[in-house]
Amino acid sequence: MVNNMDKRVGVLGGGQLGAMLAEAANLLRIPVNVLDVGHSSAKQISNLGDHVEGSFKDADAIRKLAASSDVVTVEIEHVDTQILEEISNAGADVQPHWRTLRTIQDKYTQKEHLISNGVATAQSIPLKSATLKDLAEAADVLGLPLMLKSRKEAYDGRGNYAVKSKVDFEAALEALGGNRALYAEKWAEFRMELAVMVVKTRDDVLSFPTTETVHENSICKLTYTPARGVSSSIDQRAQDLARKAVACFEGKGVFGVEMFLLQNDELLINEIAPRPHNSGHYTIEACGVSQYEAHLSAILDLPLKQKSLRLNQPAIMLNILGGETENSHLKVVEEALKSDVRPKIHLYGKGKARKGRKMGHLTITAPTMSEAEEIIQPLIDFVDAQNSTTTQTTGTTTTTAATKRKRSPLVAVLMGSDSDLPKLAPGLATLRLFNVPYTTRITSAHRTPDAMAIYARSAASLGIEVIIAAAGGAAHLPGMVSAYTPLPVIGVPIKASMGDGMDSVLSILNMPKGVPTLTVGLNNGTNAALAAVRILGLRDRGFREAYVEFMREAERGVLEKDGRLVEVGDEVYLEGME
Repeated sequence: MVNNMDKRVGVLGGGQLGAMLAEAANLLRIPVNVLDVGHSSAKQISNLGDHVEGSFKDADAIRKLAASSDVVTVEIEHVDTQILEEISNAGADVQPHWRTLRTIQDKYTQKEHLISNGVATAQSIPLKSATLKDLAEAADVLGLPLMLKSRKEAYDGRGNYAVKSKVDFEAALEALGGNRALYAEKWAEFRMELAVMVVKTRDDVLSFPTTETVHENSICKLTYTPARGVSSSIDQRAQDLARKAVACFEGKGVFGVEMFLLQNDELLINEIAPRPHNSGHYTIEACGVSQYEAHLSAILDLPLKQKSLRLNQPAIMLNILGGETENSHLKVVEEALKSDVRPKIHLYGKGKARKGRKMGHLTITAPTMSEAEEIIQPLIDFVDAQNSTTTQTTGTTTTTAATKRKRSPLVAVLMGSDSDLPKLAPGLATLRLFNVPYTTRITSAHRTPDAMAIYARSAASLGIEVIIAAAGGAAHLPGMVSAYTPLPVIGVPIKASMGDGMDSVLSILNMPKGVPTLTVGLNNGTNAALAAVRILGLRDRGFREAYVEFMREAERGVLEKDGRLVEVGDEVYLEGME
């Protein structure tokens, strides 16, 4: 292992990914040789290696890099694989394998390879030529809308065009045509874009957590990890699909796997990057091992275990993109420096900003996703104010308001019938008073038992931390929900139209040992909400401090009434109450 740490790593490309790889290498004093022009981002970071001046597509420069390196890797896949094949045949250790890079470079060939290995991806058709006739034939097979894509040299939305109707044919071909090889891809009606960073080592295929990615103008703007509103089963299926996809390629290293989560919860691979990826930046602060440390471990055969890739805390990453002015990115940094909770700031050293250019990123980690969302929202608002225009994403048109989603709910308020809602209203108002994000659902232990069980099982993976369940009569809902979830469940007995409500109280109180269910008084949704705030306060200081202030306010209210009673006497006081 020590000898492997002494190996020199040669990197084709010296942008921000190479820079963060060099930063990770510096921690272990692993020398990195960077091939790129000028004083690139990666060269600014590392003084341990022997850098090479030149283009990462230049054959002689690549040969020079290989001669001074023990392992050659890439930070960008658009490289000359013919030269990589040559140096590999001459004995150079190229990771991932040059055949993998060649396959992935051509996005249509990449999809063919995935399909041939049983990996789900969108149906695609290559165009024989960039003509109206060939595009029309593809549309007849795939239907409209569809995505027209360049097979090579496409990234950050460049080389993609959404063809929504026949009216778009000429514009699409004009934008992407010429000498480019094109393919058409069936439109994916996705509800969310996900990404999984996969590590392929000599002996195993490992994965980081599933990440939600939010795009604007076809460029990744935000990532949320863990993905919001994704059940544990979908999370596991996403990681399984990503590992299966990467397993069918040769070589070692980190792969960024982007995928679509469709409306019916089906998962389709969008594309794969054979290198560290923008969607994995959060790993630097949020995981035991970053994607860059994992890449080095994989290509150098250093020990790496799945447990090291676990998420320590929820994380949100915000890309800092260039705006209209050359110092626009620095304005975002200045705003971030003013934050009460300062995010981790990464600047890439690219000099002057250009519109849409990735100049850096910010990462926030917090005990809960809700807390992280609250911290970063002012920065998102600041960025949106600078770029308050409607933008087009890959496959859909959105506005910056897409990033202003409601905070992920921490409390789920369940009721067996909508007739319970009026009695829960004071409790819901209490949750709003404490700024607790919540969701309300109608589910019955008797009429929708399967749906109830599915929701209860998945609530924790959706980010829910406390469940309030209200029911009247036999009041089985709180107890049944408790049987399916490890989360704390607070039962609210509701007085039904018949009886005094004691049957509901006792039904929740008399749960068997091993299935604890908390209970409040009849129709007392307010106390259920306050109990939920107290539970949330165990992990979130903001809720705890808000509750302390609530207690002080209650104390002040009682003392004021006591002072008034002493001052005016009981008779006057009673008159004031009438």
